[in-house]
Amino acid sequence: MSRGARSHGAIRRLLAAAVVLGAVAGVTGCGTHADGWGSGEITIAGGGADGVYFTYGTRLAEELSDRFDLDVTAAQTAGSVDNILRVASGEALLGFAQGDAAADAVAGVGAFSDALPVEAVARLYDEYLHVVVREDSDIDELADLAGRTVSLGAENSGVNVIASRVLAAADVDVTSIADPQLDLAASIQALEDSAIDGFFWVGGIPTPGIADLALTTPVRLLPIEQGWVGDVNERFSHAYRPADLPVGLYGLEQSEPTLAVPNYLVTADDTPDGVVRDVLEGLFDARTRIAHDVPLAALLDRTQAIFTGPVPLHPGAIDYFRDQRD
Repeated sequence: MSRGARSHGAIRRLLAAAVVLGAVAGVTGCGTHADGWGSGEITIAGGGADGVYFTYGTRLAEELSDRFDLDVTAAQTAGSVDNILRVASGEALLGFAQGDAAADAVAGVGAFSDALPVEAVARLYDEYLHVVVREDSDIDELADLAGRTVSLGAENSGVNVIASRVLAAADVDVTSIADPQLDLAASIQALEDSAIDGFFWVGGIPTPGIADLALTTPVRLLPIEQGWVGDVNERFSHAYRPADLPVGLYGLEQSEPTLAVPNYLVTADDTPDGVVRDVLEGLFDARTRIAHDVPLAALLDRTQAIFTGPVPLHPGAIDYFRDQRD
């Protein structure tokens, strides 16, 4: 049976069930779900505990569990590359990933030695590059990082991908930097303890862990020249855009130029279409509720969610978004 046939069959079953169970779902909060979810625990690959990915993933897992009477949980991970590997291997059903890492995965380049069978469920929001130093640091620009101890992100993270690309564009020799490869939580603690001179992070704004750090340890964010953004785009997947970190963010007294990259929710290409439709129905229905804990969830928009190129949109997602236009 084709994927499209499976999807339409799932839709018919959902519509039929809705007629019979609508009143019950209104009381219990649970609805029917399409075939293909399987049984047992279902995993969403999130990120570090102090980042947006994990909080977003946790809230989405709760919503899907309640809506469809499933056992969905979010896993703490190293970030984008790790999430994509987990999705491709079947360890996770869904994962959050930066657009550049996802583009590398489908092309089999960069951190991925082979093309991986992953597709996008939706474009969620844009993430911003942070290069964080203490406010009293003598580091003023990326060139000053040479010879310093700076975390370029955890191994198998999207942060590490962007950090290496931006440093190359800025003509900073990455081998001159002592990189302990810390995740966000460890980077925050190390900077607070003065064990490192700075760290790279790519995430939504505000990133909760950095916002908490700034309350006790004043910080600055280093500027990213817009020419570097263009250079990185030319060399890689055109996944980036110039952006600014606004005044007031983390106590900043002036805005700082940086780069932004879209963030996708991804799944394996063989995930049943009906399951992807269920995920999107739950995701959009819960958008406002999730936004209470993850403000970036409010940026989810059906007109923008389909723009995931060069990562293909999953057929189940295509069906869902087409139906929303009818």
